[in-house]
Order: sequence, then C-alpha cells, then structure tokens
Amino acid sequence: MAECIHGFDEGLCDVCFPRTPQPAARPARTAAPRTPHSTAATRSTAATRSTVTTRPAGTSGAPVSLRLPGRRVYHVTHLRTLESIALDGELRADATPDVDVSSATTRELRASATVPDGRSVASFVAFHLAQDSTRWQELREGAAGSHWSDAARAARVNDFVILAAPVDALGDDVVFVDGDAAGVAARFAPGLDVGTQALRRLHAVDPDFRDAELLAAGPVTLDAIAVVTVANDRVRDAVRTVFANAGRRAPRIAVYPPAFASD
Repeated sequence: MAECIHGFDEGLCDVCFPRTPQPAARPARTAAPRTPHSTAATRSTAATRSTVTTRPAGTSGAPVSLRLPGRRVYHVTHLRTLESIALDGELRADATPDVDVSSATTRELRASATVPDGRSVASFVAFHLAQDSTRWQELREGAAGSHWSDAARAARVNDFVILAAPVDALGDDVVFVDGDAAGVAARFAPGLDVGTQALRRLHAVDPDFRDAELLAAGPVTLDAIAVVTVANDRVRDAVRTVFANAGRRAPRIAVYPPAFASD
C-alpha cells in the first residue's frame, strides 16, 4: 500500500493521491419522437423502476450510517493525557487525566447519572458519535461555559488529539445516549441492537448526531483505536514520540487541520 503522509488509506487523500479529472460531459442528445407502446410494457418499466428505487441500502436493509456496527466514534484528549494512556495501554474511566478539561460540576453530574442497569455514567469511557460534536466545538472555541475547567480554557486547541475507534472494537457492553449523558433529558439505549434503534429515531431530529454519546464499558485498549487525528505535522511527530516512548506501535495518524478550526 502506498503511504499517505496524512494518515489516510490509499486513494482517500486528494493531496497524496490526486484525483484523475473526469472527462467532459457529452452534449445532450435530442430526444427522438415517441413511438406507440403497449400498456403492459409501460407497467413493466414502472415496476422495474420502483424496484430499483425502493431497494434497501446495504445487506441488512439499512445504511451503515444508521447502524452502530460499522460506525466510528470519537474521543478527544489532550496530548499530555495521551502520554498516560499510551503508558497504560488503554483508556480507563477511572484514570485521572493529566489535563482535566471537565469542570468539577460536570464530573459530579456524570458520576450521579446512571444508565438503566444502575451503573454510573462516569464508570464508562465516553465517545461521541460525531467527530464535530457540540462539546468538541465548544472546547476548540475557547471552552466557555460550566462544562469546562480552567485547564480547558488555558489549553491550545492544537494540543488536543481525536481518537477514533470502530464501534465493533468496543465490545457488546455499550450504551447509546441521544444527548449529553449527564443531562436530565438524556435517554439511554443499552446494547448494539437497541442502540441502533435509538440512533435511527434520533436521526429524524438530529441527523448529524452532534450531541449523541456512546458509553463503552472500559477499559478500552489502544488496539481498538483506528486513527489519531491531529492538527499539524508537529503534533503528529509528538504523537509518534509518545507511543515510541511507551514502547507501543502508534495507530494511523491523520493530519487534518479543519477538524481543529473554529466555526
């Protein structure tokens, strides 16, 4: 496989693998005069078109984007906290982050909130369904509001990294949440099947899933991380050093500045 310096698979990066220009469109052809045809032929053609347009997408009858399996979910962390994660070899809900971006109020609320079986929200490793989640947008725009700590407001956005993990690598003990898991209106859907049903219901009102969370019963090993997205080459090199110092093989690293830009 050819190497992409931005961390993407071959053919997915327009910089390292420029797309071949498409040939110019052919001029429109003049429609030929209609000829008489039978009613039976008309019905046959209509039935064929109906079959094509109503065929469900994907082998399971639903697009991958509306299923938890097959999706990626995202966890934002500070580069200094990533050092501890690399040394531990896993993401742990009970670990103390080196740079704690959550306020004391946020941590208290998540500790007191519970999923349907009574476990605390804080006992799970939290991921967002959208890479451009509402919380990540708040963080990169200055971390204003009660969700964030002074450390979050003092941090530089480029010192954060985004860890992407396939849902399939997180196991079956997951809980889908249709919004902030500490919010009073949050609704919980345990498991992949029930979570997928809740995901489809949420799609009707929030097709981008910017507030949705997926809680994974930790720990989540680093083997589950498919991609680490960073803001620039400097951070990419720092991430490589972090994993090398921990004696671990780094996941694929993607340099993607737009993910770190303010709106």
